[in-house]
Amino acid sequence: MKIQVLAAATVVFSALAAPAQVTAIKAGRLVDTDAGTVLTDQVILIRENKVEQVGKALPIPAGAKVVDLSAMTVLPGLIDCHTHVADGHGDGEPFNVLRKTASQIVLESVTNARKMLESGFTTVRDVGSYRALNDVALRDAIARGYVPGPRMFVAGAYITITGGAGAMTGQAPDIQLPWDLRYGEANSPWEVRQRIRQLAHDGVDLIKVLSTGAILTHGSNPSSLEFTPEELNAAVDEASHFGLRVAVHAHAAQGIKNAILAGAASIEHAEMVDDEGIALAIKRGTYFDMDIYDEECIQEGGKNGTTPKDFLQHDAELGQLQRDNFRKSLKAGVKMAFGTDAGVCPYGTSAKQFAFMVKYGMTPMQAIQAATTNAADLLGHSKEVGSIKPGKYADLIAVSGDPIKDVSVLERVDFVMKDGTVYKRPRTAGCDAEGAY
Repeated sequence: MKIQVLAAATVVFSALAAPAQVTAIKAGRLVDTDAGTVLTDQVILIRENKVEQVGKALPIPAGAKVVDLSAMTVLPGLIDCHTHVADGHGDGEPFNVLRKTASQIVLESVTNARKMLESGFTTVRDVGSYRALNDVALRDAIARGYVPGPRMFVAGAYITITGGAGAMTGQAPDIQLPWDLRYGEANSPWEVRQRIRQLAHDGVDLIKVLSTGAILTHGSNPSSLEFTPEELNAAVDEASHFGLRVAVHAHAAQGIKNAILAGAASIEHAEMVDDEGIALAIKRGTYFDMDIYDEECIQEGGKNGTTPKDFLQHDAELGQLQRDNFRKSLKAGVKMAFGTDAGVCPYGTSAKQFAFMVKYGMTPMQAIQAATTNAADLLGHSKEVGSIKPGKYADLIAVSGDPIKDVSVLERVDFVMKDGTVYKRPRTAGCDAEGAY
């Protein structure tokens, strides 16, 4: 018996004492998003799921797995701050969500998550799902390793007025919606607080509030104000008690200003922002999260019949206005994060927005920083993601070519590592004698 106990103890001790696996990545070019520079011939040492060291000609420990990306550009994993990954396989008509169970939708979303990850987005902020808490379930499944996908920060449900921008609309008045399609409805400051308390209890990472009407909602008007300043103030205050930040959907100029004054962390869309709103955002340090590419997908849907006609009417002239105000806000000095409204465009195509951000005023480095350092700051997780630095998660991607010269190369990501695990690798990547690949 003593021998068996001793043997068991030896096995346990050996497991505890075993050194953590080290991976060494040889980067031909490395984008330092913190400094806004590009380094050459760098070695990145990763121990388990964290970056341990970064530098030129670092000695590689014996037995380390070596990934040779010396012919490529390495960047931090990208972050999309405005996605709807947990909405399943939509067809442009929100009401069709009622044709599926919540289980069907969240299972469909597994493929959405994989496409986002394999396109280089290792982290996403999911800002609402019609079926409440589907995003919580998907986030947790990814975190537990059940399915592959990006690291998710989720809102759980839209906080919206009855019949508002985040509500399920279009059904006959005698149809009773299931609880998860009316979870976030609130019509007073105290109801807003109650909804946020429930969301915090259910484990969300942020709060999403809809301040104005919407483009992609039946019976809505993007120019209308929905939540009052009192309700927005209540939302931000209540969320703060749980350590949660608030993202606010707002198209109309006054709705944008009301949200900034209430203390929103970010304004989503911001099409009709005026000069006063831009000045307020700069003063308050509010991020704009402007999805300036998805206009292409909305209009394409109009041509092929998948975008409902009333959505196209809502969208009339707003696409170009948003792009012009993106340029104006950027020039004025508003903080910009990268957000695409993924799901409006096909999942896995978010990187197409980089070229549009450059077209409308950003340098390629600024566009990359919007999806790395800035996005991490907006999330409140700069110590964990957003750059390749010691102590941060080993989230990194690699592309052929130079994204500082041609940012569109980010549309073709060859290598993806999240949390120290490789999910996508180039066919030409080298491997060491140990067989890193």
